[in-house]
Amino acid sequence: MVAYLNGSSVRGRRLRRAERALLSPMIRRSANDPASRLIGIVGSDGLKRLARRAGMRRFVAVTGIWGTSRITARDQARFLGRIDRLMPRRHRAYAMRLLETIVPSQRWGIAQVRPRGWRLYFKGGWGSGSGAVDNQVALLTRGRQRVSVAILTRRSASHEYARRTLRGIARRLLRGLPRADVVP
Repeated sequence: MVAYLNGSSVRGRRLRRAERALLSPMIRRSANDPASRLIGIVGSDGLKRLARRAGMRRFVAVTGIWGTSRITARDQARFLGRIDRLMPRRHRAYAMRLLETIVPSQRWGIAQVRPRGWRLYFKGGWGSGSGAVDNQVALLTRGRQRVSVAILTRRSASHEYARRTLRGIARRLLRGLPRADVVP
């Protein structure tokens, strides 16, 4: 999404209805078909440029086989920590709203343990419900405070086991964040 929004033919104009029809399901529902189409447009060079801008040191783009780009938790946390700043101002609010409105059926792990008073922008990825890969990355904000978190799991016994693992790790990682009185 971020690489696409930064494209020279996109960053300076309003998004078309067809573009929103690709971006929204790709982010909010993790729809693979729109993601594949956008990766085809952006290409590995576009992904690599974005990774460099984000300060991702170990990212390796693989576009031929879906979901096989190599990532690290550190690079993903670095990326999410800067995601809003990496997007053109014109598209920032729209993109952040997508990351804030992930469909309820995919709001596990980090989304279940968000401390009160923190806004959550996140994205998850998983290996077709197999437990082979279950990942979540998030940016939490409260006023000027920002915390980014990435949790990557591999070879879990099941998708449900991985979901519980993500929730437990997120709970421990976020335990020290101060809580506000009201959930926004």
